[in-house]
Amino acid sequence: MSADLREALASELPAHALWSLLLGVLEARASRRTPAHLREQWRTDRFVQPCYVDQRSLHELDTHLLAAASDFEAVELSPVAPLGVCSVVALASQNKVISTARGTEVVSDPTNVLALECAKRLAEDRSRDVRLATSHRCVRAQAVPKQPGFAAHFRMFCLASAGHERENREFVASALVEHINTHLAVLARLAQNGYSVEQQAVRLFATERNAQLAERIAAGVRAPVEHQRLDHAYYDGFRFMIDVRAPNGAVIPLIDGGAFDWLRKLCSNDKIVFVASGMGSQLIAYLFRRA
Repeated sequence: MSADLREALASELPAHALWSLLLGVLEARASRRTPAHLREQWRTDRFVQPCYVDQRSLHELDTHLLAAASDFEAVELSPVAPLGVCSVVALASQNKVISTARGTEVVSDPTNVLALECAKRLAEDRSRDVRLATSHRCVRAQAVPKQPGFAAHFRMFCLASAGHERENREFVASALVEHINTHLAVLARLAQNGYSVEQQAVRLFATERNAQLAERIAAGVRAPVEHQRLDHAYYDGFRFMIDVRAPNGAVIPLIDGGAFDWLRKLCSNDKIVFVASGMGSQLIAYLFRRA
C-alpha cells in the first residue's frame, strides 16, 4: 500500500466514508468464503475458539463475585466499545485490541469502558459518587503466554469508583481501601465455596510524594500490606496487587488496581478521581477450584 493511500485512509477520508468502504470490502470478502474456510478458521484461530472452562462454573463464580461486591452497581457492558477507548486515555497500543469496521473495538479492558460510563454519570450529577462492577469477557490481540490458563479471550471481574476529590484526598484514599477490601471479601467468599484462595499477599505501590497517604490507606485494609515504590507511569500515584498462591504452588498476581488519570482527561477536570481494579476470574475458575 502506498504511503499516500494509507494516509488518506487513516486521516483524510471522513469517518463515515471509511466505515462504509470497509464494510463493503468485508462484505465482498465474506461472499467469497466457503464452509471449508469457516471450519478451518474455527479450528486454528485463537480468537474464535470456545473458552476452556465450563460455562456453568463461570456462571457460578460470577454469582459469588457480584454478591461480595454488593456495594457496587452491577453493569452488563456491550461486547464492543468506542474505537480508542484504551489507547486515547491510557498507555495502550491499538494493535493490542481488535478494531472493527464500524468505528468500535472489541472490549479488551472493562475498566476503560467503565471510565466512560463514570464520566457520563458525573456529567449528569457532579455531586454523586459512582461505584460500578462488571464481569466481562475480554479479547486481546497481543501474544498469549504459553502457560495453562491463558488465552486470547478471558473473563475478568472489575470494579470502578469515580467522584470529585475531597479534603485531605479522602476520595482516592477511601476508594482504594474499598477496592482492596472488596477483593479480599471476594476471596473470603470463594474460600468458603470451594476455591483454594486462602494464601494471599497485598502489595501497595505509591510514588514517593504519596508515601504518607499510602500509610493511611494501608491502615484501612483488612489484611497486612507490603509497601513498595511505584515507578509505573500507567498508574496515577497508586497501585495495588493481591497475589494468591494456587494449589499447584504458583503465586499468581490475581488482582491488580489503582488510581488513574483517565477521567481527568475524559472530563477535562483535574478534581475528578478514578480508581479501578480487575481480577482474573477465569484463572480462578481454572486454577483455584477445589476438586
